[in-house]
Parts: sequence; C-alpha cells; structure tokens
Amino acid sequence: MFQVLFKRLPGNEDIQLPRKMSELAAGFDLHAAVNEPETLHPGERKLIPTGFAMAMPAELEAQIRPRSGLAFKHGITCLNSPGTIDADYRGEVKVLLVNLGQQPFTIERGERIAQMLFQLVPEVAISETEELPDTVRGAGGFGHTGV
Repeated sequence: MFQVLFKRLPGNEDIQLPRKMSELAAGFDLHAAVNEPETLHPGERKLIPTGFAMAMPAELEAQIRPRSGLAFKHGITCLNSPGTIDADYRGEVKVLLVNLGQQPFTIERGERIAQMLFQLVPEVAISETEELPDTVRGAGGFGHTGV
C-alpha cells in the first residue's frame, strides 16, 4: 500500500478531502473549493480549485477524470482527460472543467466535480535504434485494425 499525504489549504476546512464513495470504487471524488458559485456556460471551460495539495511516492501518478453522472446529466467533463498530476507537484490540485451541454451549469462549493485515480508509473529506459522489430501490424495507424 502506498501512503499519499493530503494538505488542506487555508480557508478550505469545510471542503472534503478526496474520498471513495463506495467500498470498491477505483476513484476518489474531488470537491469544488470555489469561494462563490461558478457558472459554466455551454462551451466554456474553467479551472476549479479543490482546496488541497498532496505528496505521493515517486512510483505513483494521480489521474483526474470526469464524473460519469455530471457528464451524462449535464455534459460537464474534464479537458486534458485524464489529467496527470506528477509525484513532484506540490501546488493546489485543480480540475479543468468544460461544459459540453446545452445549458449553463453552476458549480457550488463542496460539490463533487471529478475523480482522482492513482496509477503506478514504471521506470522506463529510452534507447535509440536504427531499426525496430517487425510486427504483424507494422506501421498501420488509425483504423488499421478494424472499425
């Protein structure tokens, strides 16, 4: 098990820290730490604060992903999804939301706005070569393996 440390930022004592909403949930829900309601109009995007910073082991990254209910019901999703938070970042975690729906959507303080999943980051060694090993697919790109 990996230890992730959360630091609640000043003025956000009322905001929930990330938490799983069910026993087997993969993601931790993130809550909006807006000081006043923020309205996202159709096509608009805003960076929404969460009220915390964190520290995690070097073997991890945190991924910010949309909440399915907000996406389905209101067209609210995350840009740059999944967004990556690197292990060496110590600033406030923020969520880049966009309204792809037809109606304005207001984000209230404490509202669940996204989810965060932790993933392992393998150590990778990059090497340059003159030739790559062949595969059946080869250089076939978009749509190459079927519909």
